[in-house]
Amino acid sequence: MTADSKPTQRALLGCIADDFTGATDLANMLVRGGMRTVQTIGVPASNETLDADALVVALKSRTIDAADAVAQSLAALDWLRAQGCRQFFFKYCSTFDSTDAGNIGPVADALLNALAADGADSAGAAQRASFTIACPAFPENGRTIFRGHLFVGDALLNESGMENHPLTPMRDANLVRVLQRQTQSKVGLLRYDTVAQGDAAVRVGIDALRADGVRIAIADAVSDADLHTLGAACAELALITGGSGVALGLPANFRRAGLLDEQADAAQLPRVDGLSAVLAGSASKATNAQVAEWRASRPAFRVDPLAAARGEDVVAQALAFAQQHLDRAEPVLIYATASPDEVKAVQRELGVNEAGHLVETTLASIARGLHERGVRKFVVAGGETSGAVVQALDVHMLRIGAQIDPGVPATATTGADPLALALKSGNFGSTDFFAKALRHLDGAAQ
Repeated sequence: MTADSKPTQRALLGCIADDFTGATDLANMLVRGGMRTVQTIGVPASNETLDADALVVALKSRTIDAADAVAQSLAALDWLRAQGCRQFFFKYCSTFDSTDAGNIGPVADALLNALAADGADSAGAAQRASFTIACPAFPENGRTIFRGHLFVGDALLNESGMENHPLTPMRDANLVRVLQRQTQSKVGLLRYDTVAQGDAAVRVGIDALRADGVRIAIADAVSDADLHTLGAACAELALITGGSGVALGLPANFRRAGLLDEQADAAQLPRVDGLSAVLAGSASKATNAQVAEWRASRPAFRVDPLAAARGEDVVAQALAFAQQHLDRAEPVLIYATASPDEVKAVQRELGVNEAGHLVETTLASIARGLHERGVRKFVVAGGETSGAVVQALDVHMLRIGAQIDPGVPATATTGADPLALALKSGNFGSTDFFAKALRHLDGAAQ
């Protein structure tokens, strides 16, 4: 190392996300807090030290078998520990997407067990891994928790549309009950009365819950101030679980400890040239509105899963449609987004898993074809769709840039021939998000 070269920064915070858009949502929050953040797609094969303040491993584990989700999450934890991370974060959706079989509870249990075993020779380390919070609140996007109940805007979770989710229908807004059905650990509640009194009161509350045998506590939060309070109170925990919102308070902990400098360039990304396209697979209310907004004035092609199941070459049809517009450097939307009734009709005919798999693989093949035709800037709607697309494009690592909309940052791949990507959770983004994101990707590095 030369006298004026800078040593590689070993990561401080290691994060495991259960889907791809959730990972970028979390990474976005950390970048906003001044942490230079790298997101990996899956667990990297190499333990080469990455130069970053925070690392986010994006898994595709939200709706797979719980045992497989646990195995993948533990592999990610091993890699993050090898990177030198001091604290760990398990990120799931702000609507707590899961079923009574998992996967939030089983993964949280397994991570706590692994971290407790890792610190078995140290009373302090074992204590740090004996308790965690579960807080999916994200007030900026309308997700708040009060008395353990999750609200989406003004509606309880089970009245928000999430009760119709095709894979993880959420029919109970009481997260203490939801999580208790998934875990062997005792679940408690860190009530708003305590959170409102500040981080010192929260630490006292955590000690009381721990003494009562609680291992995981749902934490109330109705504002960003509450999330900062929780972040500060959890500075000494080995593991934190939640949505991206609770990560708001974590960068300040490292800064107070003298471990993190102010980063003026935390969101800097390389310039990416090339054509642009939008791919949408989510069936959420927000994505349906975004598709409708785009279709009102811009070119769009609808992928019909039933036609694909009949053997029609919908990939070739979509690419032929796209080529007409790409020839004029005109962005195009290709979507499988549909109303809940339409989704249910397809699921009745094909089966739930087969319908989802067919949409993902079809849009992934279209993404490959678009890349071959010169598309280098992609906006993708839907966590499962985003996972399939980044795998199809052979993306392994992303640098995280500035926020486009709450929970959705611009990103760019590392290495030669970079791609610019905006990977959006289905429920996130304004109605005009697609056009806004393309404008951002066009000008992000200018």
